[in-house]
Amino acid sequence: MFRSLRARLLLTHMLVSALVLILVAVSLLVFLINSRQLDELTTRRLRGAAELVAERGPRVLQFLGTDRLNAAFRNLGVPNARGMIVGQEGAILNDTRPGDEPPPADVIQAAASRDPDTHGGYGGLFNRWLYVAQPLGEGRSLLLLAPRPNPVAAIGQELLLPLILRAALVALAASLVLAWLISRWVSAPLKKTAEAARSVAAGDYDQRLAPSGPDEAHSLATSFNEMVQQVQGSQQAMRDFVANVSHDLRTPLTSIQGYAQAILDGTASDVKNAAGVIYDESDRLGRLVEQLLDLARMDAGQAPLDRRPVDLGAILAAIVERLKLKADKKNIRIQNPMEPLPKLIGDGDRLAQVFTNLIDNALKHTPEGGEVRLKTEVSSGWVAVHVDDTGPGISSEDLSRIFERFYQLDKSRSGSGPRGAGLGLAISREIVQAHGGSLEAQSVVGRGSRFTVRLPIVQPDDETLARPQRQ
Repeated sequence: MFRSLRARLLLTHMLVSALVLILVAVSLLVFLINSRQLDELTTRRLRGAAELVAERGPRVLQFLGTDRLNAAFRNLGVPNARGMIVGQEGAILNDTRPGDEPPPADVIQAAASRDPDTHGGYGGLFNRWLYVAQPLGEGRSLLLLAPRPNPVAAIGQELLLPLILRAALVALAASLVLAWLISRWVSAPLKKTAEAARSVAAGDYDQRLAPSGPDEAHSLATSFNEMVQQVQGSQQAMRDFVANVSHDLRTPLTSIQGYAQAILDGTASDVKNAAGVIYDESDRLGRLVEQLLDLARMDAGQAPLDRRPVDLGAILAAIVERLKLKADKKNIRIQNPMEPLPKLIGDGDRLAQVFTNLIDNALKHTPEGGEVRLKTEVSSGWVAVHVDDTGPGISSEDLSRIFERFYQLDKSRSGSGPRGAGLGLAISREIVQAHGGSLEAQSVVGRGSRFTVRLPIVQPDDETLARPQRQ
């Protein structure tokens, strides 16, 4: 539930805040429940003030005046205190606040008893008065009373403030510990990712991360592994490409060089045949270079499609007619149902390039006397063209990588003819995907293969219809 980093950070802050509130609430509750602490504090202050008045003489209650007397009590920590001189029979001889309601009779009688330890309180929780009695000479007693301070104020000023500070320190320590644990928990997989990235940058493509930590770190590790695997695959494909291309370049160049040298030396028995070989090999080199340039332009986004209304049926018929001679040489029959197909919006030349490559590959991998079949389907806004052959088929391992750039099949699939650079299918898929379609392959070893092109049926707009169509 709390796997994501955001959720865990939020939970941590909530826990720290709740911890602070709980500590403060517990401190407040303990103090309110044990209010004797507040009573004892006020009683001690009253006792100190009573002893001071007794030392100075009870007449100070008469001669200091109300303002100065209140100031003195306030300085002694008992603001709003009230002083009374009580006789032996409980008579009130002097009162600093005669206009106020007198204390209960039992309080007056307790003061008149002249017990030096007389103290206590009366009233409710929020209207409580505390008092102390101090014996004086001549049978008199000093009764000093003060309202218990407001609990909240007293808590804040005297008792709760230290508790709050302690709670804050505990909460701060807890938050630091939690922050350290979370930072370590989060940073550990990130540090591992950084170390692995440095290793990959140094050329070690076998680095993999074990997903751990929050969801974000887990997702990062998974993405990193996928990236490294793709980079590793690309590097391997590039190495294979360099080896294959160097071979593909070396072979025709060797032929061209050898036959050209023979012509120059006059040792060529058949100059026309030698020139033909040079021409064919140079044409092969030209196709390879054109494929490389084509792929580079696609990657750079410099090969835009010239979208126009396209008659797909006519394109397929023209390709079949153009490749008929090649099929006849191997006694291969090409079946094209010539079914009517809806017009598409696309680049006719590029689509012709795709189907030429697919049909030409099918002829190349179909043995003599075999068959290449074209099938078309139209449904739900899509048109599908299947190119089936009766060749040796493609293994599942090769089939999963057949559209990778520079990937080449083994010799048993490639046949005896010249091998390409492994770019034709990659380029074809790029073209089909640029049209919003898909190119897929299916195969059964020993029975043949099927390549399927699916293209969306898009209605042409007025601007597209207004363009002149190329012949």
